Amino acid sequence: MNLFQITKTNNLNLIKEKPFKLEKEIQQLVENNLPELMGLEMVKSEFVIKGKRIDTLGYDMQSKAFVIIEYKRDKNASVVDQGFTYLSLMLENKADFVLSYNETLHKTIHSSAVDWSQTRVVFVSPSFTENQRLATNFKDIAIELWEIKRYENDLISINPIKKTKSAESIKPLTKQNSLIQAVTAEIKVYTEEDHLNGSLEEVAELYEWYKNAILNLSDDIEIVPKKLYIAFKKNKNIADIVILKKRLKIFINLKKGQLDDPKELMKDVSKTGHWGNGDYETIVNSTMNLEYIMSLIKQAIA
Repeated sequence: MNLFQITKTNNLNLIKEKPFKLEKEIQQLVENNLPELMGLEMVKSEFVIKGKRIDTLGYDMQSKAFVIIEYKRDKNASVVDQGFTYLSLMLENKADFVLSYNETLHKTIHSSAVDWSQTRVVFVSPSFTENQRLATNFKDIAIELWEIKRYENDLISINPIKKTKSAESIKPLTKQNSLIQAVTAEIKVYTEEDHLNGSLEEVAELYEWYKNAILNLSDDIEIVPKKLYIAFKKNKNIADIVILKKRLKIFINLKKGQLDDPKELMKDVSKTGHWGNGDYETIVNSTMNLEYIMSLIKQAIA
């Protein structure tokens, strides 16, 4: 991807890439800005367990799950083998990860409060080979690739490599590898299909209406299915949808007092337990208020 700067004469000047010289530069940049870049809590740098060193350990507060981050310069390395090795290491040593979280952040969480099924590994690199991309192009693999590049004028770009719409399941391959089989038995990467399975046809159709309307609000809105809801993200969560038996529950990711809702359609759930993010919730069984709800969700787009 080329970046250009518009001059005063309306011409374009190419902004040249300024490559990272060391992995450590990338690691320090990501760790210092982990909440902004990935929406994660920074837990520990250079976390060593059972003789293996994890570059960065983060925690996803929304998924209530740990995230292992590795930085790659070696284009020939297998990210799949390394990724599943780290996932297996975590699942076999859960108490050590919880202890590190509590000691480093001076908090108290119990192992039972962590959703281990949502654990994932993120590889960060200036570039990935075609083989590395293809090897992780499974819709239900808990391994993500993120590309990071540095440019002149202190500009940084960082983007997850999205899986293709035709990405298949990794489950047929698990029979050939006992490590992958053991990890995939405990870790679950959720899809839209998981949430729609068993729902009424009219509810699935209603979801499509609201999904497409949200995606049309802005460019680069990403659909991220979680265990309890389907998240819609643009840098951060803007809305979540929970698919119920006969209707949809929609959450808007704004804190109480931040939403302008003249029709008072949204319910304040700031003091009650709920699955989605944000303090506003509504239940829909039709498209009657679709346009108005979109005007509310748009307020959550930064």
